Amino acid sequence: MNHKRVARLMREHGIQGAHRRRRRSLTRPDKKARPAPDLIGRDFHADIPGTKLVGDITFLPTAEGWLYLACWLDLATREVVGYAMADHHRAELVVDALNMAHGRAGLEPGCVIHSDRGSEYTSAQFRDRISELGLRQSCGRTGSCFDNAAAESFWALLKEEIGTRIWPDRATARAEVFTFIETFYNRRRLRKHKTFGYLTPAETRQRHQHTLAA
Repeated sequence: MNHKRVARLMREHGIQGAHRRRRRSLTRPDKKARPAPDLIGRDFHADIPGTKLVGDITFLPTAEGWLYLACWLDLATREVVGYAMADHHRAELVVDALNMAHGRAGLEPGCVIHSDRGSEYTSAQFRDRISELGLRQSCGRTGSCFDNAAAESFWALLKEEIGTRIWPDRATARAEVFTFIETFYNRRRLRKHKTFGYLTPAETRQRHQHTLAA
């Protein structure tokens, strides 16, 4: 069946194709802040967990207003090692997510923390915390989603799995995000690539730990 016939049948039956919403960027660079260098260079590969993280912020619509979500992914495992949710996207949101990643993932000294140049990431609060933890900051270019493609890919998967509807309240949206990350993505979703041995992110981390302990 060719595409013209498909289009005609869809019109006759009142069917419309589904369109993925274009994600509105939250990146608002602080023109006064000096951005960190790009230490990733679009190389989204890491051999050892806790050495290279990528992060970003997205938002979910609810009847109460936006719910903002900040995440940090470990590039060695693609596991979400840190995340935070709030009704704002001030600097403390990304700091809270980073604190979780540090406590949960055992970040190595000098671990690269990569993000865009949003004001949350160039804030003194975030940079001070990175310095306190002995980590290295990395920033992609403003307006280039390809410089943070691994994080963008995770957002696409999140929206695909939980949908893009308007949740009745922030608590409901928060619960769905938690379930997606902790129950499905980290522990049940198989990596569709031989690089990760077709394992879940959590299994990939465990494999690395066993290798280092051997």
